[in-house]
Amino acid sequence: MSTEPLRPDLARELIARAERSAMQRARRVRNELDAVHLGQSRHTDHANTKVLRRILAEHDWPGHRLVGPDAARAAWSIALHSDDEPDFQVAAAILLKRAVQDNDAPICLWAHLHDRALVNSGQPQEFGTQLVLGADGIALCPLRAPESVDARRATVGLGPVAVAVQAVRLRYTPDGSACEAPTLVLVGAA
Repeated sequence: MSTEPLRPDLARELIARAERSAMQRARRVRNELDAVHLGQSRHTDHANTKVLRRILAEHDWPGHRLVGPDAARAAWSIALHSDDEPDFQVAAAILLKRAVQDNDAPICLWAHLHDRALVNSGQPQEFGTQLVLGADGIALCPLRAPESVDARRATVGLGPVAVAVQAVRLRYTPDGSACEAPTLVLVGAA
């Protein structure tokens, strides 16, 4: 059995797009982008969504078999950051769930995308993977049944939410304190 993906060309494109987007997103979170670069970053996200939409239409979810694990994760990252198109995120989450059921993608990635789609659709998240970075620091986005979130997280291979939130706080602020940010930015928690 070959471990080579069926579509290495798609794999390369997805990885390149996700890496470029991640670099821009990191600069955006650190407030290093002027208005022109911020616009370019948003354009990149829109272009990535358009490309992923085409791939989903032609191939369903680009899972491990089609593009390999790294590119499948890149596709997930692109879908995750398609925040301006919540309907697309919902559709992508459905396709990713099917890939999970076919053992072609990890369930924890689906949990993140599912939560992001819920949050962007104005609903409470299920697994506590989405946080918001604001002027007062990092906080969980609204959560359905918070008392049972750790049990739900365990079913998708995620650890306790408190540990994940603290890890994100440390990643964005070295001492874990509140950080200054002019706008709210969704960030993910493992």
